[in-house]
Amino acid sequence: MSANNKLAFVFPGQGSQKIGMLADLAQQNPVIEKTFKQASEVLAYDVWDMVQHGSQEEINLTEKTQPILLTASVAMWRAWEAKQGVQPSILAGHSLGEWSALVCAGVIDFADAVKLVQLRGAYMQEAVPSGLGAMAAIIGLDDAAISHSCEQAAQDEEVAGVNFNAPGQVVIAGNSAAVDRAIELCKEAGAKRALPLAVSAPFHTRLMKPAADRLAVDLAVVTFHQPQIPVVQNVHGKIEKDPELIRTLVIEQIYSPVRWVDCVKMLISEGADTTVECGPGKVLCGLNRRIDKSLQLLSSDTPDSLEDAIKAVAVQA
Repeated sequence: MSANNKLAFVFPGQGSQKIGMLADLAQQNPVIEKTFKQASEVLAYDVWDMVQHGSQEEINLTEKTQPILLTASVAMWRAWEAKQGVQPSILAGHSLGEWSALVCAGVIDFADAVKLVQLRGAYMQEAVPSGLGAMAAIIGLDDAAISHSCEQAAQDEEVAGVNFNAPGQVVIAGNSAAVDRAIELCKEAGAKRALPLAVSAPFHTRLMKPAADRLAVDLAVVTFHQPQIPVVQNVHGKIEKDPELIRTLVIEQIYSPVRWVDCVKMLISEGADTTVECGPGKVLCGLNRRIDKSLQLLSSDTPDSLEDAIKAVAVQA
């Protein structure tokens, strides 16, 4: 595969899963179901059958969602490779998507990653009992005003900005009551909208530290390799090449904010002018458009969009 130094691949996180996803793509790309079969062997249940014929409620369970989305993204990456698509020069993933990026960059073995993200999901869910944590999207308010509102709302509890997704689009999370207080303060400060999210735990807050500590034990026996393609890390929006530093960062990421705006700006500063969303849906295309309107944004989760993306970046190579 030739490389394109203007091409970045981005990998989505939780929220992009839906029943029936990738069905059309799988009909034309045998590597899709083959990849899901590999994940099924690791997890001891039929992941493809769950995605195609299960319930939305089931695939929304965090310990199911995380391996499903990782598998979907890696399957799509392999489909791109099988079609001799141009190789990107840099990768980034949003939250869980960072794991997909690390697998595709050769840092973590796919089978190891499938098991680890299942554990990651289970630990994150168990860190805060259901109903005690919450998340909300704050639309139309600047980062500083959101941070100030969260500080005022905390009152010895936890609430903070956790996903800096795009200018004017930040997700906050923490203890349920503190999030409720922060929503009201953000509205008073001028937020256009403040929307509670249907999630099962307050991800990327300090409340997730017990989950990170548990995952660190599992990660200690897994081999991390040097990236074959640079990966931008969520914690600080920078590229890391040292496998041991990357191991530390994926642990920290569980209880640290996702700095997606910084990640995309790093992709651009490294020369990328085109992103391909390697995962189901177009969530990151929407966010990336808000971050920099000059980016060419491509998706790849249908036969047509995959072919169109391959042709579009081949012209640039």
